[in-house]
Amino acid sequence: MKKDNTTAYVCEQCGQESPKWLGRCPACGQWNTMREIHLSSPRKSSPSLPIVGGRAEASPLPLREIQAHEEPRIDMGDQELNRVLGGGLVPGSLILLGGEPGIGKSTLALQTVLRLKDRRVLYVSGEESARQIKLRADRLCASPSENLLILCETSLEDIYRHIEKVKPQIVVVDSIQTISSEVLDSTPGSLSQIRECAASLLRFAKSGREACSVILIGHITKDGTLAGPKVLEHIVDCVLQFEGDQHYMYRILRGMKNRFGSTSELGIYEMRQGGLLQVTNPGELLLTEAREGLSGIAICSAIEGIRPLLIETQALVSTAAYGTAQRSATGFDGRRLGMLLAVLEKRVGFKLVQKDVFLNIAGGLRVTDPAMDLSVVAAVISSNVDEAIGTDVCMCGEVGLSGEIRPVSRIGQRAREAEKLGFGRMLVPAQGLKGIDTSRLRLKLIPIARVAEAVRELFG
Repeated sequence: MKKDNTTAYVCEQCGQESPKWLGRCPACGQWNTMREIHLSSPRKSSPSLPIVGGRAEASPLPLREIQAHEEPRIDMGDQELNRVLGGGLVPGSLILLGGEPGIGKSTLALQTVLRLKDRRVLYVSGEESARQIKLRADRLCASPSENLLILCETSLEDIYRHIEKVKPQIVVVDSIQTISSEVLDSTPGSLSQIRECAASLLRFAKSGREACSVILIGHITKDGTLAGPKVLEHIVDCVLQFEGDQHYMYRILRGMKNRFGSTSELGIYEMRQGGLLQVTNPGELLLTEAREGLSGIAICSAIEGIRPLLIETQALVSTAAYGTAQRSATGFDGRRLGMLLAVLEKRVGFKLVQKDVFLNIAGGLRVTDPAMDLSVVAAVISSNVDEAIGTDVCMCGEVGLSGEIRPVSRIGQRAREAEKLGFGRMLVPAQGLKGIDTSRLRLKLIPIARVAEAVRELFG
């Protein structure tokens, strides 16, 4: 029997390929993640790519002869987006923007390209009509750019023909799940179509001397991962995750992968009727104004990327109603919350075994800074004893398993942000004050070595 070489199986979690179906992926160990894809038929040729400025011939070079220089950047007219991209958009790069349906991916992409007056942009939409895009553009911008061209098309080959005529500098594809190629017989949105179209667009973005940047908009699945095989994330240069709760006004843009910058940056937006508004000082918006006399609230000076954020940590501790205590965390790692509660019980003496503990990071944020530990512990204790923390107090510090407060980075920057927002005292790790000039700070820094000292300082 002749072997079929046009079919393969790809793991949705890690992108591992296999010539036959497997119940368990040999690479990542996940079960039932292998999905069938159809490879390119040998009778068909891949779509021809428009070459802008001619193809540069590639040849191997010794490493010492390669000239290293800073990548040129395109200013996107959006401070938050530029920060997450690492300083701007790199010409010839392939960007993947993912997020839940209705979160604002198309709004972010459209309002960004509307600001680019000096760049020729081709906006390819496979989901909306030209009239729908026009209505949205009128709502977002009063004077759209003359260099913005709209194309409603789902065929990859037809898109290339229009690109060859228009010769844009930036191409936006909304969304990659709606684009299909004639090379494959599968339906749009299938794993094989997404993979083939993304790989073809990558070859196009890297092919010409006058490089054209391509921005792909993609959907995510129910478990929060980008739809399509994991290799889609390996293909692109930068993966941006646009997230947030639709019941909140804030949206967060995270860099999950970036070959031209850091992945620790994030941009914060506020969703309004006229589009997404950049939040340049999120600390003022994330704090509750009327928190005086409220127990279970602690303020942390956290760092995300290069920017400090004053984040409100909320906790509620109550007696377990059904015998088994609940542990719930929103915007914070639930396993780390369990560790911090164990430290409180073992090192400080607070008995929380028979109590429910609920933790929430205000504003719909999800923060991974270890300096949040001290504010989490303080909020839990405040709710447990039903005593409010002073409104002029903030804190930062990582809690160790022995109950010690471990040092965190950039305490000076955290303190200056807290001082700017009107805080008078700040609890910091005792070992983290070395080399910090406190003479210019009006904020009082209180060194703390152990969790028990923080409890005495906050509650007497």
